[in-house]
Amino acid sequence: MSYICSVGTSIPKYNINQEEVKELVQNVFGYTNREVKRLLPVFDNAQIENRQFAVAKTWFEEEHTFAEKNSIYQENAIHYSLEAIDDCLQNEHFLKNSIPYEAVDLIIYVSSSGLSTPTIDAFLLNERPFRQDVQRMPLWGLGCAGGAIGLSRAHDWVKAHPEKTALIICCEFCGVTFQKGDHRKSNLVGTALFGDGVGAALLVGENSPYLEYKKQAVPQVKGTSSRTKKDSTEVMGWNVTNSGLEVIFAKSIPSLVESFWKEHIELFFHQFQVKKEAIHTYIAHPGGVKVLQAMEEVLKVEKEKLKHSYNVLRDHGNMSSVTVLYVLKEWMKEGIKAGEKSILSALGPGFSSELLLLEWSE
Repeated sequence: MSYICSVGTSIPKYNINQEEVKELVQNVFGYTNREVKRLLPVFDNAQIENRQFAVAKTWFEEEHTFAEKNSIYQENAIHYSLEAIDDCLQNEHFLKNSIPYEAVDLIIYVSSSGLSTPTIDAFLLNERPFRQDVQRMPLWGLGCAGGAIGLSRAHDWVKAHPEKTALIICCEFCGVTFQKGDHRKSNLVGTALFGDGVGAALLVGENSPYLEYKKQAVPQVKGTSSRTKKDSTEVMGWNVTNSGLEVIFAKSIPSLVESFWKEHIELFFHQFQVKKEAIHTYIAHPGGVKVLQAMEEVLKVEKEKLKHSYNVLRDHGNMSSVTVLYVLKEWMKEGIKAGEKSILSALGPGFSSELLLLEWSE
């Protein structure tokens, strides 16, 4: 088994509240009064108050090439990933002692909002004293499901190597994918929803000496499940254009929660012989408020069991793969008692669903 012993985050420096974004979009897109009344309520309905970005507000008012956008992605990915790693390995909330960089046996780097070869994790090795024989597993293109899938793949690896540790880093700068000339509804929804952020999580094997470094009950991964819907590649993702990554975001996503995701989670309960009533909390990636509401309806649970998903969405927006790590960190800070069970979930391009069964363990 594997244990999630610590989570760290890094928050980009430019905070923009939702009213500022709405005003910015109105100016950039040059909407008529009629279009404003029809389209801009999406910003209020998103129930997001603040988001953070790697670039200042004025950056969005100008045209930028794909190369310029990707250069910003690469530079900030290195900087903020290092901050998240440091926060994870030295986090006093979760650890009695700092985990040395040399203790990391595998780095999984998850991202979908920019390109880099070598992948960003190779640059990180030059900035911190990781071992030269650390294994690397970059994962690209998983979108909003990437954080959960990264945790699942780390669990698989640590389960096979119970004496080792795995560091998962999720890094997304959705802001720099903004398409100034794209007036489609999907781009507007993305502009109302997505933000930037970076998170890192440390999974430790049951035979690792670093398991003793944990300070409190932490989530033990008991099982995982992946499911991808056939013929659904147009639901969510990117179109690659000369000006960069252009968002694909179908309005059918909440209805897929009520069909595809419902079927997946019901099979998941059956597979692991767990009843809904036994689940203490849902560590759900907040794809949007409508997605969370659809999950509540499927599960027939009170909002309290998803409260940090709503709170992170409100304070940071949807940061794609990163968001579920922010939610996980908030639940871990609460000090949930040993023996309680949680389900961590995320939906992403494909159209895909990832579920993890967690049990809090001393």
